[in-house]
Amino acid sequence: MIRMVFFRSVSALSRLRSRVGQQSSLSNSVRWIQMQSSTELDLKSQLQELIPEQQDRLKKLKSEHGKVQLGNITVDMVIGGMRGMTGLLWETSLLDPEEGIRFRGLSIPECQKVLPAAQSGGEPLPEGLLWLLLTGKVPSKEQVEALSKDLASRAAVPDYVYNAIDALPSTAHPMTQFASGVMALQVQSEFQKAYENGIHKTKFWEPTYEDCLNLIARVPVVAAYVYRRMYKNGDSIPSDKSLDYGANFSHMLGFDDDKMKELMRLYITIHSDHEGGNVSAHTGHLVGSALSDPYLSFAAALNGLAGPLHGLANQEVLLWIKSVVEECGENISKDQLKEYVWKTLNSGKVVPGYGHGVLRKTDPRYVCQREFALKHLPDDPLFQLVSKLYEVVPPVLTELGKVKNPWPNVDAHSGVLLNHYGLTEARYYTVLFGVSRSLGICSQLIWDRALGLALERPKSVTMDWLDAYCKKASSA
Repeated sequence: MIRMVFFRSVSALSRLRSRVGQQSSLSNSVRWIQMQSSTELDLKSQLQELIPEQQDRLKKLKSEHGKVQLGNITVDMVIGGMRGMTGLLWETSLLDPEEGIRFRGLSIPECQKVLPAAQSGGEPLPEGLLWLLLTGKVPSKEQVEALSKDLASRAAVPDYVYNAIDALPSTAHPMTQFASGVMALQVQSEFQKAYENGIHKTKFWEPTYEDCLNLIARVPVVAAYVYRRMYKNGDSIPSDKSLDYGANFSHMLGFDDDKMKELMRLYITIHSDHEGGNVSAHTGHLVGSALSDPYLSFAAALNGLAGPLHGLANQEVLLWIKSVVEECGENISKDQLKEYVWKTLNSGKVVPGYGHGVLRKTDPRYVCQREFALKHLPDDPLFQLVSKLYEVVPPVLTELGKVKNPWPNVDAHSGVLLNHYGLTEARYYTVLFGVSRSLGICSQLIWDRALGLALERPKSVTMDWLDAYCKKASSA
């Protein structure tokens, strides 16, 4: 039965690829998506044209529908992490519990089909996704190449950033070193300088744009420095400006295999954004709403990403899978695997890589990584183990009865792919996630400032308040 569900899921995703041409007939939520018709190669110029239209759209929404209710708030939502509570505007992506993530209305299979790639039939270039997130338009290959060159021209990292990282013990967690490097980059914030010089609020988005593009360009350099410092005796590898964003990151890490470069393009693309309610995205938006500059906002987001219930999970998955192999061997049977899963659960732990706060089906990001593995590394022993887990874990979690979503998420697969190509240091994996997430968080930060979104300030209550309110409500 599990096999049938999986293949139905893959089949459904495959059918989505044929729907790209139907985008113009979809609802207003994706009406802004269009194929890029302009020959303008400058991304900032594109935004300058789009922003007034979207500002007017937001004003109209507020004036005509500002009092429309979006749902009821329950006590469960208040004490349960605000799950299911609609309370945040996030333009760049939308997560559907059944379909998964859509970037500006496009599913992952659709992005794989329409976004420019480095090679025919290859994975999307992250620069293309960045263009899509910012403009809502699918870019041409020439526009992506121009953006790639722009990012490469911004990628120089000052020595004091490396010095700040070097002040930490080399044994410090990679995310600690990475976040410290991002904080050090803040010294050159264009937004901070402009704000101190009295820039008008209608222009806030312009220095924010410069900070965000600079940040996106520089985080792979900082991340690669951390990796080489920790695992390769500090032997750093200079950037190669002839390579695209994903390939250059792979190169600076020390991996020049063409398939690893393709994997890095896919990895960055699918990890870039997952709407605004997750810890890292929400943190970036929250801190940015105080008009903290993008460096401060993104560093805060990274500290949220470093938590074991968020980005650190991709590290935990590979470590758990390797513990299975160490205890039971690579050729473990499904019955043995089932016993190990129950052993994990009965010890009070979770099976890492399974379940999701919003999704109620197999994560499409898992599916596209599985397709990559089937294409490039079908005989990898750890991939075969991951495939067995997909058959074993969901029925066990369903039997347990406490899990709303027993299906695998993005973390269940990424570590095995990275491990196959030699990036075996699981503690570092969350840094890769952080580099990827810069695209989504920074894209939204630009729109936050362009739309003039307000300081975030929800109301909090105490248990005494909840008790009193509920007693009054029940007696009414």
